[in-house]
Amino acid sequence: MSMGPPYGPPPGYGSGHGPTPAPPYGPPYGGPPHGPPYGPPPKPPVHFSVGVHRLHVSTVVITALSIMVIVFILGGDSPVVKVDANGIALVLTPKALAQCLLIMLPVGAAAMIVGFWIWWSVKFHISGDDLVVETGILQRRNRRIPLSRIQAVDVVRPLVSRIFGLAEVRVELAGGDQAETKFRYLGRSMGEQLRAELLARAAGLPGHTPEAPERPYWRVGFGSLLGSQLLKLPVIGGLALFVALLAFGVVYTEPGVLAAALPVLLGLVRGVMAPLLMHTNFKAALSPDGLRLRYGLIETRMQTVPPGRVQAVRVVEPLLWRGYGWARLDVTVAGYVGERQVLSSVLLPVAPRHIALQLVGLVFPGTNAEAVRLLPAPRSWLRAPFGKSAAGTDDALFVTQRGRVCRRLDVITHARAQSVRLTAGPLQRLLRLGTVHVDAPPGPVQVAADNRELGEARAIVESAAGRAHRARAADQRTDRWAT
Repeated sequence: MSMGPPYGPPPGYGSGHGPTPAPPYGPPYGGPPHGPPYGPPPKPPVHFSVGVHRLHVSTVVITALSIMVIVFILGGDSPVVKVDANGIALVLTPKALAQCLLIMLPVGAAAMIVGFWIWWSVKFHISGDDLVVETGILQRRNRRIPLSRIQAVDVVRPLVSRIFGLAEVRVELAGGDQAETKFRYLGRSMGEQLRAELLARAAGLPGHTPEAPERPYWRVGFGSLLGSQLLKLPVIGGLALFVALLAFGVVYTEPGVLAAALPVLLGLVRGVMAPLLMHTNFKAALSPDGLRLRYGLIETRMQTVPPGRVQAVRVVEPLLWRGYGWARLDVTVAGYVGERQVLSSVLLPVAPRHIALQLVGLVFPGTNAEAVRLLPAPRSWLRAPFGKSAAGTDDALFVTQRGRVCRRLDVITHARAQSVRLTAGPLQRLLRLGTVHVDAPPGPVQVAADNRELGEARAIVESAAGRAHRARAADQRTDRWAT
């Protein structure tokens, strides 16, 4: 089964923008821009297959400052900071300042030596089809990373690195928790060039291939993002509890109620502010080298997921969102695990449902999840208010739907299914029911058809396993997807 070309033309640009004209594609990605150049000539591009490269020299300063801050925090009292029963006081006398300087000078010198040691010990280059990373000075370690294993390349810019004009490049690989490679830090331009060359070589193109053009797909407005965070039942429940605790404390003059209200307030702030800070300025764009996501307020992130790396997709529709036609799109991407998976599992934090479903069709080219007929679980009396379940399949997709309060549509292609299995708990065995799991790599999206009759469940397992085998045999994609 051919999955078609990587990400095709988008339906338009969200948040009030009309359709975007296609860029002038040429071999391999497009020609140079037209018209005379303006401003100073650009710096020559960096070729990472030529010579050996190091991190940006400012890494020495950042590492030294980090060490000094840690020493200052863990060191307790200092000559200029006194902590006693009356609180914290600053002592800014000449003698105290001189004593502080005498203490911090050797600490700063040692921190600079450590920072230089770390900077000097890291070298990298591209050799053939491998990314080679050398670490250590006294004991050298040489790691060769096949470019075909690259699952995603992210360019992350925390606040401190943005002050220095730097960026952190994170290369996600297939292989678990230890499969991430970080380059902390590179110059912003150098980091973006490394990302472009890694993606080009991973696709089977020459390393000097210019960066692929992109077409904007959707931009999430701040109003929609804020509204989506406030229109959640846990947030509304927490806000109601906080107001009730405050009212109780005021009416009955019980200041102790604030001890209970404060954790609720902190939970609300974390539940609303954390997603806002993470997904503000969220933009999704389509490119021949993959799906590009840009987002973040304090820490900005540019995430690139190459074609074919998305394993499974989930369309999430909370109850209060459905009145506005909103949905969230979560994915499982091979290579992301643990905290990295939590931070990188959202393709769209909030968007109209039809936009989310169109993106599903672009992530899995040539498919239409809405066209798959879903059959409900046969025992209607088992479909509790929180447990409605339905499932369906066609030649390309296996789709399940669960939930009433928070509706979830899970989608996986047969070619991406790693295994198909049937499970049954004690109550299910008593009722002669079973759950069919179509397994993807570990991640937020796990596709399962709940509470099917055992005979039907066995038939689904046989059918899904056969379709998966035929899909993998007919799949013409290779790791070098551009070839």
